[in-house]
Amino acid sequence: MKKGTLTILSGFSGAGKGTVMKAMLAKYEDRYALSVSATSRKPRAGEVDGREYFFKTKEEFEELIAGEKLIEYAKYVDNYYGTPAEYVEQQRNAGKDVLLEIEVQGALQVKEKYPEALLIFLTPPSVEELKKRLIGRGTEEMDVIEQRLSRAKEEAVYMDRYEYIVVNDTVDACVERIHRLIQSQHDLAYYRQDLIAGMREELNRLVG
Repeated sequence: MKKGTLTILSGFSGAGKGTVMKAMLAKYEDRYALSVSATSRKPRAGEVDGREYFFKTKEEFEELIAGEKLIEYAKYVDNYYGTPAEYVEQQRNAGKDVLLEIEVQGALQVKEKYPEALLIFLTPPSVEELKKRLIGRGTEEMDVIEQRLSRAKEEAVYMDRYEYIVVNDTVDACVERIHRLIQSQHDLAYYRQDLIAGMREELNRLVG
């Protein structure tokens, strides 16, 4: 069985990352696995361990850090969040293409540990559209929206560290573009080592 690819999707708050990921999993559920993060925060009402997050105590999370069992992690408001390496590798070894939806700093951490990982940055067509989408949610006050735009300004500095920039104009078109980019990764030499080794062996036997 071929090993699955690893794709990290980042983007501005309001770019539609969650919506795009849900649409991809719904359309191609047999091909993709969305990585489940671990956290030291308490479960909220309706959240299930292993579905929304792997819920850990602070001590358990720090043991994961010490044992280098996370491919990236960060601390926000006294709680840890991170990506367990074991879960990612289990899915990839089962042939699933794994999707990680994480912020910029975490994405660059993963790229250092997994150079073969594909980095995709999702963005609306314009800053005007980004602000319109944030306001259109109707869930946040303007001061929070301004904070999110300030955060976007910081994240934009790292956009050229990503292999691909995908504009989320419509969800369906965006899903198809990302799907094609990920599937093209299967032809990278990294994922064709068995074929390469077989060709070399046969040529050595034939040519001598």
